[in-house]
Amino acid sequence: MNMNRKPPLDPWRFDAITSGPERLWGLSPIASALGVSVDTARKLAKRDDVPIYQPPGSGRYFATRTELNEWMRTK
Repeated sequence: MNMNRKPPLDPWRFDAITSGPERLWGLSPIASALGVSVDTARKLAKRDDVPIYQPPGSGRYFATRTELNEWMRTK
């Protein structure tokens, strides 16, 4: 059995993933909101279609839960 495999996304897991603060600072909270690893969140942040931002010179990532939830609905 693969221990890294995530359970299927059901309404209860979706609620757990999508609840919490609106503004997310850093890759760890962003990854948790998306239900992915920090490495995957870092890869997603490089894509233009994913609403994860890194202000120039800041070195920090941020996202809003509303935009991430909206993006996840399209996937």
